This record gives sequence, C-alpha cells and structure tokens, in this order.
Amino acid sequence: MRAALAQAKKGLGKTSPNPAVGAVLVNSNRIIGRGYHRQAGGDHAEVDCLRKLAGPVPHSAILYVTLEPCSTRGRTAPCANYIIERDVRSVVIGTIDPNPQHRGRAVKLLRAGSVDVTTGILEQDCARLNEAFNKWIVTGEPFVIAKCGMSLDGHLTRPPGESQWLTSESARAHAHKLRAVVDAIIVGAETIRQDNPRLTVRSGARRVQPLRVILTKSGRLPRTAKVFCNSNRDRTLIWRNKTLRSVVRDLGRRKITSVLIEGGGDVLSQALDQRLVDKVQIYIAPIFTGGSVLAFGGKGAPSTERSIRLESMSYKRIGEDICVIGYSKPANNSTSA
Repeated sequence: MRAALAQAKKGLGKTSPNPAVGAVLVNSNRIIGRGYHRQAGGDHAEVDCLRKLAGPVPHSAILYVTLEPCSTRGRTAPCANYIIERDVRSVVIGTIDPNPQHRGRAVKLLRAGSVDVTTGILEQDCARLNEAFNKWIVTGEPFVIAKCGMSLDGHLTRPPGESQWLTSESARAHAHKLRAVVDAIIVGAETIRQDNPRLTVRSGARRVQPLRVILTKSGRLPRTAKVFCNSNRDRTLIWRNKTLRSVVRDLGRRKITSVLIEGGGDVLSQALDQRLVDKVQIYIAPIFTGGSVLAFGGKGAPSTERSIRLESMSYKRIGEDICVIGYSKPANNSTSA
C-alpha cells in the first residue's frame, strides 16, 4: 500500500476535481504493475496499472489501490467492472470512497464478482492524501488552508522601508510548494498593492496554474499588477464587497476542491472569525517586529471554550524558522483550557 501511495502522490495537484489515486499489482511478493490517476478524464489508477500488464493477470496476484475503485460511469467506465473483467482475484483497498452516493458500492460489486476484498489498509494515510477532495465531495465546499510567514509576536510585516520578507528563503521555498497542490489562491487587495505577487507555481510539473482570487472592497487595483499582466491573467478572478464565506462557497460550486489563503492579515482574520480554516501552515521567524498588521487579528473568540483548536500537529525546523502545521478540530470537540 505504501508503494501505491507513492504512485498516488505523483498525481497531486493534477487531478482535480478528482482525487489522487495510486495502484500496484503484486504477485509472489513482487510488484509487476504500477499506475496512478494523471488527470481528470484520463485512466484511473487501477486501469492505468492493469493495462500495462502484458497478458492475463496471474490468479495469485493482488491489486493494491489507495481509494475504493469507482463503481459508476462518468468520464470513464467503472473501474470495478474492469477489475472483474481482467479476472483479478484479490483487491486491497486503502480507504472507502467518501462520496455518499458511491461509498462501499464497489466493494459490493467486486465481492459479487467473486473478488476477495480487504479494506482499511493504511486508511488514515490514504484518506489524508485526498483531504481536499474528501471535504468537497461531501459538503460542496473546498478545503481551506491558511498559510503565512510571521514574526514571533504574530505580525506579518517588517518596519516600513525594509524587506517584505520575515522568513528565510528556504522557508519560503518550502511554503511555495503548497501552490502546486491547490486549485485556488486567495489574497486581499492590499497584498496585491503592497507585495505585487505573481501567485503562480514556478517549480514542479502542474497541468494548469491555480486560480488567483482577489478580494477587494473598493475595486481599485493597480492594472499593472503582475496578476493582470502575465500569461496567466485569465486565471485571475476578482470579488468585490463579498464575504469570504460566500466566495469560498462559490468556488466550491466551480469545482474548486482546495483553497490556499496567502494573506494578508485582513483575509486571514476573516477566515478565522468565520471558522473557514481546515488547516494551517504557519512559518514563524525568530524575530519580534511589533506593528499593526497581525497575522490573525479579527474579532477574536468570545471565550476560550469556543476558540479554534488544532489537532494532528507537526513542527519542522527550516533553517532558523519553525513550520507549524495543524488541522482545525470540529467545533463540538472543543474543550476548555
């Protein structure tokens, strides 16, 4: 299953609105076939894997797949049927399809076709791989990641006239990788005015650039900004006088499964106040700056009990900076300090 996960990761950022899925075919403890889903509309991982095999599938072979095979016809034929047609006798599934309309259906089809099915192998790893798809397919809303680089006292900027960067070049390179796996990037108008970012993926293979989403109250944006002038200008959308929640919901209706909020402080604060954040990825620099631009300001929680709490925390040192990653707990799991 770990080998299948390695295959699935090759499709991250390229398959939306479909999930990233990997598959391997094993016979006599040796991998004889590998496959993954490359893009929406293309072969699914199971088909990609089995079609590479010359000749019939050995009866003793086991197909490992990270996500329950599809059971209905969409852009492609049902993978469950193809598995049965290829006379695969045994299938091991990492996690069940989270789509309520399809959940468990392929397992029943395969077993009805005399296929031995095992489920729940490395289930958490397989589910976490598609955390954005899992939320979107159930709720219709994208998975929201809040990312920023801030000082130790929680600010986003240096004093006026100095470099805009707080974190190191290595930390910024690490953070930049997030853009390659999301469907859209959200920033506020002030970020466009002050930083003039391109908001593009500039390393690694990607099928299309993420949408650049700009929130503005006045509508006054510099027409010479990089997001309006480069080759990806048609991937830029502007929302004026709209709440962040309404924008996120609209993006979900556009089949955007994942959103990265890059700033500035006003947009990050809105995300916190409106409880839209599913995951945080924060880079903390060992510096105190003071100033008025807080990373997460806003109204604040009405009580400690109702504060947003994080789980599944991880911490990584990158140069002198610390990267903190965590997931928002469901509200009904919060407890007082």
